[in-house]
Amino acid sequence: MRLKELQPGDMVYAATNINNDGSLPGVPEGELVAPMGSRGVIINVGHLEDNPDKELMLVRFETHDNELGPSIGCWFEELSVTPPVPMEN
Repeated sequence: MRLKELQPGDMVYAATNINNDGSLPGVPEGELVAPMGSRGVIINVGHLEDNPDKELMLVRFETHDNELGPSIGCWFEELSVTPPVPMEN
């Protein structure tokens, strides 16, 4: 299944480390909010008002306590439908 085919309620994974870009209230800018491989659930799919051609997904990732964290806007390239494989050193 491809990311663009996913719907709210479907599971995704962080394909990279996702840091707060300043849009997540109460979290310092630059702070890690979803480490690579974190499992999340899609809440909504939409686009930016300024750029309707650029789609994004609203995702809640699991925390280290297995709770759902805050909703985070993610670009498709930040997500994967399968857990990413860590690169070997």
